[in-house]
Amino acid sequence: MRPVIPYVVAALLFGIGVYGVLRRRNAILVLMAVELMLNAVNLILITADTTVRAALPHSGQTFALFIIVIAAAEVGVGLAIVLQLYRLRATVSVDDVRLDAAPGLASAAEKGSTALADPGRAAVS
Repeated sequence: MRPVIPYVVAALLFGIGVYGVLRRRNAILVLMAVELMLNAVNLILITADTTVRAALPHSGQTFALFIIVIAAAEVGVGLAIVLQLYRLRATVSVDDVRLDAAPGLASAAEKGSTALADPGRAAVS
């Protein structure tokens, strides 16, 4: 078997996944792009396992199985985070998420409140 074709396909899949992570604004599409990158790595591992006979037999297939298990867990956790984000913000757009403040504090900052310094203290007008 010529290993060039699966390696090129895996490189294309990984490139499309990186493009999807960098350019997409929807959180679910970002998760799909990450899954595409993981599948590209699986393709490389399986191809390397069939073409290169290492000291450990079927090691590429074993690593691919672990990646599939990790990808399934990543989808579960990622979708839970996306659902919680949708419940809090009513959007799954990645651009609308502020990473430097808590959800309650971010809405107060947008309204111009002075309660950002100490959330336990009442705001003084």
